[in-house]
Amino acid sequence: MTEGWDRPSPFVLALTPAAGHIDGLGHTNNAVYVQWCEQAGWAHSEALGLSLADYRRLDRAMAIREGHYDYLLPSFEGEALQLGTWLTASDGRLTMERRFQLRRVSDGATLVRGRWLLVCIEINSGRPKRMPAEFLQVYEAAVVTGPGQLG
Repeated sequence: MTEGWDRPSPFVLALTPAAGHIDGLGHTNNAVYVQWCEQAGWAHSEALGLSLADYRRLDRAMAIREGHYDYLLPSFEGEALQLGTWLTASDGRLTMERRFQLRRVSDGATLVRGRWLLVCIEINSGRPKRMPAEFLQVYEAAVVTGPGQLG
């Protein structure tokens, strides 16, 4: 396992809270963490070889059915952060799970953990549909299991 990460080999996005990310309490607004998770999820998917253009071409998308976040510690303007993400489960048909871990670079502290439950949908109808072969080939090969399961 990569040191300090919940699971081995995370896809990592480097982030730094800017002035516009800070809320009235002086720390990064929780909604920003949710946006960062979305950025990391897309960046990971693209790095694996599936882009938004592929989703449109296939008329399929992995949509967030449920999102859960544990906000453990605050972050502040200018802090260097790393957001790791993994695909952690798949039923090989309709659903997948994606996990997130946000860490502060200076001390390795985990600030946020998140989990998404995803369902494959047909984009045109919005209805659940089986994952196409391209999704299975790319995403199934990227599933990482391990400790650190979040409730």
